[in-house]
Parts: sequence; C-alpha cells; structure tokens
Amino acid sequence: MSSSLAEYLAKNYLTADAPKKKPTKKRKRKEAVPTTGIVIADDDAPGWEDTNANNSDNDDAPTILGGVTKSFKKATTSNWKTVEEAAETAAADAILAANTDGRTEDDEPTVADDTAVIKMSSGAHAGLQTGAQVAAQLAAAKEEERRRFLVADPADIGKGQETIYRDASGRIINIAMQRAEARKKIQEEEEKALREKEMQKGDVQRLQASERSKQLQDAKYMTLSRYADDKELNEELKEQERWNDPAAAFLTKKLAGGKSKTGHPVYQGAAAPNRFGIRPGHKWDGVDRGNGFESKWFQAQNKKRETVQRRYESQMDID
Repeated sequence: MSSSLAEYLAKNYLTADAPKKKPTKKRKRKEAVPTTGIVIADDDAPGWEDTNANNSDNDDAPTILGGVTKSFKKATTSNWKTVEEAAETAAADAILAANTDGRTEDDEPTVADDTAVIKMSSGAHAGLQTGAQVAAQLAAAKEEERRRFLVADPADIGKGQETIYRDASGRIINIAMQRAEARKKIQEEEEKALREKEMQKGDVQRLQASERSKQLQDAKYMTLSRYADDKELNEELKEQERWNDPAAAFLTKKLAGGKSKTGHPVYQGAAAPNRFGIRPGHKWDGVDRGNGFESKWFQAQNKKRETVQRRYESQMDID
C-alpha cells in the first residue's frame, strides 16, 4: 500500500523541472529561470495555473524571474551617504563657489574654436548664440584687427601718404597745380578789376593820386612844424593858379608851352571857370555851349559866403 501510494504520488504529483516552452515569434522574452528542486503541480487546484501559458499574449503582465517580479527587484547599489561624505562634498562646493564668484561653467562666456565655423563680416559666428558669446567674438575680432594694423607696413596701409584725387575720366588730378592755378586766376581777376577801376578815372585824378602818394612819402622826412619861411611850402603855393588872382597878370613865370599838368596843350585866352578847375583845350573856339549851371553854381557859393559874412558882422556890431 505504501509503495503503491508513493508510486501514485510520484507519478501524478511529483515532477522534475518544468519543461521549457518554445518562445513565441511575436516578442523575444527572457526564458524563465528554472527552479531547482521538486515542484508540486496540481492541474485541478485553483490558483496554480500556468500563468506563463495563459499570459503569453499579454505584453503588460509582469515577467516572473525565479519567482520574483521585476517590479520588486532590489537595487544593486545603495543610495545612502554617510555624514562624512556629505560634509566633504559641501566643503568642495563652497570652495568652487568662492573661486568662481558664484558662477557656474555654463555662465562663463566661451568662444568656440573658430577654425571650422562660418564667420560674418563683423567677426561674429553665424548661428544661434548667446549675447555674451557674440560680445566676446566681436571684442576678439576688434583686437585682432588692431594688432594687424599695428604690425602692418605703413606703405601697405597708406599711412602718411597724400590723398590722390581723380576726375570723372579717372585721370589723376595734381592738387598743388590746381591750387596754384586757382590762386593765379584769383590774382588776375583782382588785377583786372583794379585796372577797370583806374580806367574809369580821368588823367587829372590819376595825377592827383600820384602826387598825393608822393607827398606822403616826402612827409616822412619833413619836420613836424612848418613856418612862414619854409621854402618848399612857399614854392608850392606860388605854383598854384587861381582864376580870381588880381596879380596873375604880373607873373613872369607861366606854364611852359601852355600845357596842363597832364601834358596836353590848353587854351591861352580867357575862359569862364568851372567847379573842377579844368581849362578848355587849345582847339576851343571861345563859345560857351553849356546850360549855365556852372555860373549859377558859383553865384550860389558866393551868395552863401556873403550871407555868412554879413551875419558875422551884424553880430559883431550888436556886441
């Protein structure tokens, strides 16, 4: 009886390791780790069904590895830290923060290696960058340009060279020659205007101007005071001609050849005076063809002087 019961149990309830199942083609799964020892399998007992066979098509079901699911698998490393390790880490962080002034490595403006990047004309790199990176790139480009300018040859950069001017056709314009021609043109225009102004004057006016300049030159050597016995002054007064001089007929010294100051011959007969003191030419026939303005002008001047004289005399009589 005992042997038959043992054979029955061994035949129906005691089995060796569970046979391996053929993996499906849908999804690769890790094969279940075979359990060691004897497994009691009861086909009729509830709750002992083959879960792997029933859930072969269920992808969301947890996989059992050696009787333990992945969800409850223990971590291989420990996340606990000792007090000494935490203190050392805090001290190291404090030293780094003091040396970097509270900035991290991400906050530092970095200039990437520009050997294989595309640069714009301003010296900045193309692409999305931060403001600090663009500022650093512009500063580096400016410094490089300044360094090249300092070490460059003055002849290559045109330092100390004169500016070259060209006309519309491309020919070089000589500035020195152009300035000389402009100065010469201005001088010629001034001389032309002066000649035109001199031509508008008469011969007598030009002669008077020359005499005036001569007198100014002679005045440099004259004494400050001139008396009645000054010889030069007396000779100058004697040479003056006055139309109303009563002693003019008794003069023995007259104009040589009857010529004027300008050298032209004058009329030798009697002629009415004019306000300019110009005598008629030697070809005058003696007929006054004027409108009488000269005689009226002299009459008005004489009347004015006579009025002033009489007013003065009347005031003297009253006193």
